[in-house]
Amino acid sequence: MDMASYTYLNELAKLVKAGRVTEAQIDAMVMPILVAKFKLGLFENSYIDESKIAGVMNDPASAQLARQAAQKSMVLLKNDGQMLPLDKSGKKYLSIAVIGPVADSGPAQVGFWGGMITGGSDVVTVVAGIKAKVGTGLRVESAKGPNIRRVIPSTFDGLPSIKLHDQPVQSAAVAQAAFDEAVATAKRNDLVVLVLGEEALMAGEAASNGTLRLAGRQQELMQAVVATGKPVVLVLINGRPLDIAWAAENVPAILEAWEPGSQGGHAVADVLFGDANPGGKLTVTWPRIGGQSPLYYAHTLTHQPETAPDFKSRYQDMKSTPLYPFGYGLSYTKFTVNNLQLSKPTKKVGETIGVSADVQNIGSVAGDEVVQLYIHQQYGSASRPVRQLKGFEKVTLAPGEKKTVHFTLGKDELTYWSPVDKKWVLEPSVFDVWAGGDSTATLHGTFEVVQ
Repeated sequence: MDMASYTYLNELAKLVKAGRVTEAQIDAMVMPILVAKFKLGLFENSYIDESKIAGVMNDPASAQLARQAAQKSMVLLKNDGQMLPLDKSGKKYLSIAVIGPVADSGPAQVGFWGGMITGGSDVVTVVAGIKAKVGTGLRVESAKGPNIRRVIPSTFDGLPSIKLHDQPVQSAAVAQAAFDEAVATAKRNDLVVLVLGEEALMAGEAASNGTLRLAGRQQELMQAVVATGKPVVLVLINGRPLDIAWAAENVPAILEAWEPGSQGGHAVADVLFGDANPGGKLTVTWPRIGGQSPLYYAHTLTHQPETAPDFKSRYQDMKSTPLYPFGYGLSYTKFTVNNLQLSKPTKKVGETIGVSADVQNIGSVAGDEVVQLYIHQQYGSASRPVRQLKGFEKVTLAPGEKKTVHFTLGKDELTYWSPVDKKWVLEPSVFDVWAGGDSTATLHGTFEVVQ
């Protein structure tokens, strides 16, 4: 299989003739692909019935699964004063403004690869999802604000096989009018759901960024909307962390929806109005600004490690810590993780050790928590990361419910590739263990590996 380089097509026959590659080698490389095609039934039925595509794409069961998947993938980053979930009864708010350049964008929700196929034509957007959720109980208005687009156009924009396009270029006057209308829409409604982020062509393949700033005038729009004094919820539709340091200080509630797919609008509304309790966790470390990148939790100790008593920051103008750590995510309820237990204080190389901890829902509603297990090897033939995720378990707990989660640490979890010995090693050492809700967990224990 050759992904568009044409190397095999242009060179492989010549290499066989020259004796540098054998036909047996080619057969060995081709066989797994043929086996996969055989298991898929492609030799018996090589073609699909195109008349069935619509039925498959619009299968209600698939749509429900897509909605649930989107709900579970969203990460609640901030919820000051328990602003979320929102009240849809009309007792607190009579009208909602849904504002932003991706609030009603199908392509943004399905992302680059999904948008290539459908162009986002059958997507339930955030605007549509919120309108469906509140029905006639609340008035919903939407305003896009100024368009956003790539600074350097995408090579994929306009290709016949790809149904994706940048948002159109606007004159300064048209963009300003859209900006003013968005702010006016915020002013005449009781609550604002601000939907910011990236269009499909801004993320994915061939879409690296030099900064993490919000594209176009989104930052300016957010600040103007917040300045109206209306309560604001920020929903992010994006394929990577963005610079939301200002929002983290000034917006009371932030929901990271990523690229939530064809049912994303329904899923966002489910979470915003409390019909689904967010339980997703960050799979990346979220920097304060792009200048902190690369930033990751599993780094090795530096010349001024975080464990030093006088450690403040590697930067003189900001904290070294991320805006949100790896594994982080809030819920509409609260959890505690305690009672870390190790099955034994010492183990021999090749043996396993059990780790357990109790997780309890101390809030008032049912919710999901992901208990995460991290380790650190204190010494060895090479410097080891300050923390490494070695296990996690997602649990659903009713209010007041407690559960004990169990992990096993053995050869697979404790072995690493030694740059000194040039092989996989499991070394005698003392290991730290932490358990909790993210990579900054403080519940701690130690064990020793001996020969």
